[in-house]
Amino acid sequence: MDKKNQVPVNTVTRNLSEFAAPTGNIYETVMIIAKRSNQIASDVKQELSKKLEEFSNYADTLEETFENREQIEISKYYEKLPKPTLVATKEFQDGEIFYRKAE
Repeated sequence: MDKKNQVPVNTVTRNLSEFAAPTGNIYETVMIIAKRSNQIASDVKQELSKKLEEFSNYADTLEETFENREQIEISKYYEKLPKPTLVATKEFQDGEIFYRKAE
């Protein structure tokens, strides 16, 4: 997770010609980043669901539901993580994403 801490949390203006350089086409670059972003989002969602599953009680009703401090802290941690698109963009810029054309 140290790598995710280096990712900017805010929007950053980027040069499109630098993004298009590795693939030769900005649209291919955007699709590569989008697919990687979906993978990251899926992984984070599974990880969060697994952690929150420990707190679930299947016999809960609305009256029995109570506040769990640990569950809130875990949720806040995941809310503060950088967005998957920003992580994928950083990975693409650093050359950490493997991609190939299906030709």
